[in-house]
Amino acid sequence: MSTSDAAVAKASGAEQGGKSAAIRMAVTGGVLLIAAAIGFYLVYQFTESERARELRDWQSRMGIVADSRFSDIDRWLDAQLADLRGIADNQSVQLYMTLLHSEGTTAEDEDAPAELGYLQNLLTVVADRAGFKGEISGPEVNANVNRVGVAGLALVAQDGLIVVSSPGFPPLQGRLQAFLAALEPGTAGISDMFLNNAGNPAMAFAMPVFALQSDESAANQIATVVGVKEVGEELFPLLEQPGAREDTAETLLVRQEGQTVAYLTPLADGTGPLKSKLAMDTPDLAAAWAIQNAGGFALKTDYDGTEVLATARAFEQVPWSLLYKIDRSEALSESEDRLNTLMIVFGMIILLVLGGMVALWYYGTSKRATEAATRFETLAKRFQGQRNFMHLVTDSQPNVIVIMDEDGHFRWFNQKALDLARMERGDMFDKHVSAVLGPVEGKRINAWIKETLAKGEPQSFTHEMELGEGGPRVYRSDLIPLPAREDFPPGVLMVSQDITESVKEREKRELAMRQLVETLVSVVDQRDPYSAHHSARVGRVARAVAEEMELDRTLIETTNIAGNLMNLGKISVPSEVLTKQGQLTDEEIRMIQQSVLTSAEMVKRIDFDGPVYDTLAQLQENFDGSGAPQGLKGDQITVTARIAAAANAFVGMVSARAWRAGMDFDRAVDILLQEGNKKFDRAVVVALANVLDNRGGREKWKDFGDLPEEDGPKHVD
Repeated sequence: MSTSDAAVAKASGAEQGGKSAAIRMAVTGGVLLIAAAIGFYLVYQFTESERARELRDWQSRMGIVADSRFSDIDRWLDAQLADLRGIADNQSVQLYMTLLHSEGTTAEDEDAPAELGYLQNLLTVVADRAGFKGEISGPEVNANVNRVGVAGLALVAQDGLIVVSSPGFPPLQGRLQAFLAALEPGTAGISDMFLNNAGNPAMAFAMPVFALQSDESAANQIATVVGVKEVGEELFPLLEQPGAREDTAETLLVRQEGQTVAYLTPLADGTGPLKSKLAMDTPDLAAAWAIQNAGGFALKTDYDGTEVLATARAFEQVPWSLLYKIDRSEALSESEDRLNTLMIVFGMIILLVLGGMVALWYYGTSKRATEAATRFETLAKRFQGQRNFMHLVTDSQPNVIVIMDEDGHFRWFNQKALDLARMERGDMFDKHVSAVLGPVEGKRINAWIKETLAKGEPQSFTHEMELGEGGPRVYRSDLIPLPAREDFPPGVLMVSQDITESVKEREKRELAMRQLVETLVSVVDQRDPYSAHHSARVGRVARAVAEEMELDRTLIETTNIAGNLMNLGKISVPSEVLTKQGQLTDEEIRMIQQSVLTSAEMVKRIDFDGPVYDTLAQLQENFDGSGAPQGLKGDQITVTARIAAAANAFVGMVSARAWRAGMDFDRAVDILLQEGNKKFDRAVVVALANVLDNRGGREKWKDFGDLPEEDGPKHVD
């Protein structure tokens, strides 16, 4: 071979080698590009799945709020019908209306019977208690213009005439007349929301009254109980979710009116109720979507053009839809920022990985991988040490400490929890609470978990659990919400403390206190036998009224104890005064009145759970400030004193004495109502009337009118 041929061959080999290297470089580059494309595609898919998960989370959270508001409003509607049913099912109402139905009598007749007075008093009391009342519009001076009411209760005959009504009931015309005319015979009804004569949102409710001792068929309907009220102050606050933190969250009630959607409730932009309407075909309008998609969840447009997340519920009793929404910018801005950050981070990671692959291709070393493995091993040991430290701290605690996720599965627990469950640590992890504590206790705790997470604030519960031998124990469990993190789902920290012994000690203390009160009352009864049972009766009536007003347990017990002890101070009154025959002098009357304050001073140092001393000290105060000894007024008087004062007056009037019969219950209540917000708190008197009419008070206290067995001195105790 010549020199020139060798040179050509060498050049050709170099060229082939260069081409081969270029091919390898191209293949490697192509593989890297494909790997990069796959990596970015997976990142994109991940972020989209995270967006979908975030929307599902918001759907769940918003669904809880929507269900909560829907439930409250539905219960409110049921409560209005329940108030009317209480009247319709009243046997006295059925009897009187049966008689009046047969006679065709109304309150407008000149010879209207006395039964109409009872019916009007009943309607007035229920209207005052249930909120069927309102301002009467029109001139205050005498003129030829009638004043028109906007709310009230009425009994309406089958011919459409009002038999009797509470003050302020509006005339049966317009929407109200059309509502009653559209009712099916024998059925209850709820009208749609409308603006009344005062320009305020109002609703009407109806309940059939059937003849006494008849079945509830349309043929036996003799009248209708009709209630009209302004609903803004009661209904609209129910749209607000307690504990809600979102600035743009808004709950609305909407309905379809032809080709438009009407907003029934106030809007965040200041528009009043029933003041705004938009076309149903407005593109992506959230309110129109809510009417057609009850139970759905979607991304829609608000009435002001804002993009919102929306969920909807539909009512069965009224043609309304509930729309709960929150601005998309507020709901998803944090997650969008997080996802954008993740995309940048993952993109950088992909680039770093590609750089690492290139470096490995060039240098063929695993030094960085080895260092990374060493670093991760170090971190794993560190995390294991922290976990062991947490167990060391919590395992020494006497209380049960656990962490459960939103579905009630155990995620972390201390040794006390394991001991009570009698399980190994590995067996208890990820177990559902029902599998450990049983279905009944598990269902209750799971409900507490969901309630705590929905409210977003700590909750405390006192309950019994039977976890081992020795019978049930009383526990106080504190649940603290744990928000979701990227590496941990939402859950609660639950700390349960065994308070069985404390509860037993409290029960012993309460028993001792009751025995002390009974002993003190017996001392008074021995010195003044003619007022025996009076204070005990006051205690019974006061307790019933306090329970009707839904006071807490301590205040209910306070009214009962104060009522029993109100005559304790009579031990300081001379016996000859207590047993004196004939009329008492002014000084003797003053001594007996002063004995109530003496009662207060005598128990001042006793450590009652509630304000027994204040109740006795304020027993002679009047609601309008005209009482003694301090001249307190209105809410300045403790509620237990207001209740005991009304109960004392009621018992005094209806209790029989040797020299007189007891007053009729209705007459006594009328007298108390006449003194309402003067001497007595009207709200207390209304509660007392409700106990008599709807809680069996007449039957329980009918013995108050029995004459005493022996005659006594003729002075009032």
